[in-house]
Amino acid sequence: MEALYLLIPLSLGIIVLAAWLFLRMSESGQFDDMDAPAHSILVDDDRPAPTQITPKGEAPGRQDPPRAVR
Repeated sequence: MEALYLLIPLSLGIIVLAAWLFLRMSESGQFDDMDAPAHSILVDDDRPAPTQITPKGEAPGRQDPPRAVR
């Protein structure tokens, strides 16, 4: 019986804290758009970048030095 004197106020405090956190998150817009992140993965462009064809004798990662603009 003595444990209830501690557990009841403790559980009520946890409930009040959980309700306060939920209301704070919902006011800040945490739950506004729940569908867009799930659909964004379906429209994401996962294609690899186009590869460049290198002439014979050149290394595949070689680039020309930048030219000076006058």
